[in-house]
Amino acid sequence: MSLGGHPNNVVSVKYCNYTSLVFTVSTSYIKVWDIRDSAKCIRTLTSSGQAMPADVCSGSTNRTVAIPAGENQINQIALNPTGTFLYAAAGNSVRMWDLKRFQSTGKLTGHQGPVMCLTVNQISNGQDLIITGSKDHYIKMFDVTEGALGSVSPTHNFEPPHYDGIEALAIIGDNLFSGSRDNGIKKWDLPQKDLLQQVPNAHKDWVCALGLVPGVPVLLSGCRGGTLKLWKVDPFAPIGEMKGHDSPINAICTNSSQIFTAADDRTVRIWKARNMIDGQISDTGDASEDLASN
Repeated sequence: MSLGGHPNNVVSVKYCNYTSLVFTVSTSYIKVWDIRDSAKCIRTLTSSGQAMPADVCSGSTNRTVAIPAGENQINQIALNPTGTFLYAAAGNSVRMWDLKRFQSTGKLTGHQGPVMCLTVNQISNGQDLIITGSKDHYIKMFDVTEGALGSVSPTHNFEPPHYDGIEALAIIGDNLFSGSRDNGIKKWDLPQKDLLQQVPNAHKDWVCALGLVPGVPVLLSGCRGGTLKLWKVDPFAPIGEMKGHDSPINAICTNSSQIFTAADDRTVRIWKARNMIDGQISDTGDASEDLASN
C-alpha cells in the first residue's frame, strides 16, 4: 500500500492498532488514512487546529515549500497508548487532538524554540504524560488529563539542559533517554525527574534516533554519521556499535525480533535482534556480531 498526495517530505508516520488509522505528516498537514478497505484519506488536520473533511492536499503535484500563513511545520506526532488522542509538535508548542471527534482541544506551551520530538506515556486511565524535546535545548513534561482545554503549561522542566537541540526521546520503564545535537545521551529518572547519567560524546555526530528492544533492557541509538550503538540500560553503558548506514539515521523501530533503521540513503534496513532478545549481552562481541552478520 502506498499513501501519496503529500505537499512535501513526509516527516512522521503513526499507525493506531485500535482504529486502523494511519497518520502521516507533511509540512503543516496531518493526513488521516483509513486503511481497512483501501487507502482512503478521510481527514486532513492542520498545525493551526483546523480539521477538514477528506483530502485537501492531493491536488498539489509539485512540492510546496511555502507553509501557509498562520501555519507551522509539524515536526513529529505521537498517539497516546489508547489511540484516543494525538499530539502534534509544530512551532514552539504541541497541539492536542481529540480523535473521537477530530477536534483540537488546546496546546502544550512553554518551549522557547521549535519542538522537535515528543513521546507519550499513559500514567492512568484518562491521564497522559507527554515528554517534549526542543531546539531550545530543554526537555519538558506535561500532565494532560482527559478533557483538558486551552493552553497547558509544563509540570516539569528537566535540568540541566542539553548543550544543543533535542532530536530524540525514548522511555524504558521508569527511565527517560534523550539524544541531542550536542552528540550526547542523557538518562533520567522519570518518577524523581532527576538526571541519573550522561554520556557527553555518545556519538561523534548528532544523536538523531533512539529505540528500544522489547523484553530486553537495551537502548539503541543512531547518529547523523550513520553509526548504530547498543547500550545497556542499567547502569547505562555501551555494549556494541556498528556502521548502520552511510548516511544519517532518521528513525529506529523494533518489534519482538527485528530492528528497523531508516536513513537518508533511501533504505530501511532490517536487523535480527536475536542475541539481544535472548539477553546474551554479556559481551560486546556477541551482540554487535549478530547485528553485523545480518
